[in-house]
Amino acid sequence: MPAEWEPHESTWLAWPHFRGDWPGKFEPIPWVYAEIIRILSRHEHVDLIVNNAESEKRARKTLKLANALNSNVRFHRWPTNRVWTRDSGCTFVWGAGTPAREADGPETLQAIKWRFNAWAKYPNYRHDEKIGSLMANAARASEIRAEHNGNRVVLEGGSIDVNGEGTLLTTEECLLSKVQQRNRGFTRQDYEQVFAAHLGITKVIWLGRGITGDDTHGHVDDISRFVARDTIVTVVETDSRDKNYEPLQENLERLKAATDQDGKAFRVVELPMPTPVVFEGRRLPASYGNFYIANGIVLVPVFNDPKDRIALNILADLFRGREIVPIYSGDLIWGFGAMHCMTQQHPKVGG
Repeated sequence: MPAEWEPHESTWLAWPHFRGDWPGKFEPIPWVYAEIIRILSRHEHVDLIVNNAESEKRARKTLKLANALNSNVRFHRWPTNRVWTRDSGCTFVWGAGTPAREADGPETLQAIKWRFNAWAKYPNYRHDEKIGSLMANAARASEIRAEHNGNRVVLEGGSIDVNGEGTLLTTEECLLSKVQQRNRGFTRQDYEQVFAAHLGITKVIWLGRGITGDDTHGHVDDISRFVARDTIVTVVETDSRDKNYEPLQENLERLKAATDQDGKAFRVVELPMPTPVVFEGRRLPASYGNFYIANGIVLVPVFNDPKDRIALNILADLFRGREIVPIYSGDLIWGFGAMHCMTQQHPKVGG
């Protein structure tokens, strides 16, 4: 599995339509998507999933008004339940013997099709479960259904992050805790075998828990991310009274003790957490860690918080060859996701 910062052919997104994901706050969401598409489409193709012809018409109208409709935006009429493409979509990888990893042989783009069960929380996911296969077919990628010991593997893209060299980040809360209900009976060793077989992973770094308010049982893309092959950025909470303080400190200590696929220590960079974002009495999973790395840019969720500037400066120092683009996500996060949750990268052949 290539790292997110490697060249993209496109970014996959799904146009928002399910008001139940943003009750009382849906109206601004399409405009947030339009801004993201406007910026992304300057740097790479955007493969945009819309429910049907009427949905495409509404999306085109919004994109046109936002100066975001151009030839880099490609529409796909496929019904979806929700828009979190990182989790419902396939994971693109390079097949064995490709120039991305070896000197000779035909380049082969493959798509790992995980089983999707809506985070073991929602009953309406039948459309989303098909999205990975549709993406694979449209990308002309060879689809590989992830299986282990004869069982389909349930996994979401937001639960893993890789450095492109064989090391993967994930959390025990998401994959191993009793509440997660993904793959009954799976052990740490089972998952490591799955990652090795389907993603080319030789080293797994297990963190503990995710952040308070996360609807996905502790996805790693809210807390710790690779920003280079030897560098990890991880969110920390400075208020010792905050519920996130202890689990994030524990994750930080695990990362400081971790090594990569070659046994080398990582450079670990701390990223602040924003001031808690609360709506209707519920704390939301607001985190600067949910950024998305695209060609030439990094999209970063911000929350009109004084810590926004600190986080943006840290990421700007880490991504010196890319423009750091803040995206206001105070409304978006009411859907329990941000930049990384809504996107899925499609690697560029020959990139």
